[in-house]
Amino acid sequence: MKKSIHPKYYKDAQIVCACGNKVVAGSTVQKIKTELCSACHPFYTGKQKLVDSARRVEKFQARVTKKKLLTNQKGKKAKRTVLAKKRRAQIA
Repeated sequence: MKKSIHPKYYKDAQIVCACGNKVVAGSTVQKIKTELCSACHPFYTGKQKLVDSARRVEKFQARVTKKKLLTNQKGKKAKRTVLAKKRRAQIA
């Protein structure tokens, strides 16, 4: 192996999670920061935890509530059919 082309290998590299859990492993990087680990990941813990750094969940929930509000209101076509039925009832 050539000496100058390979990165330095750290046998005691630290992996630090956002929850505070620390794991020691071998890596070419001395310190690695992660958002999820086996101590806080929903698959391993059985708890649902939303990790949303770009507000995607909030935006989706806002769209869903907006859609629910719009579906409760009647559209033009629905209003016209109701008025047409009333007119037919008055004529008959």
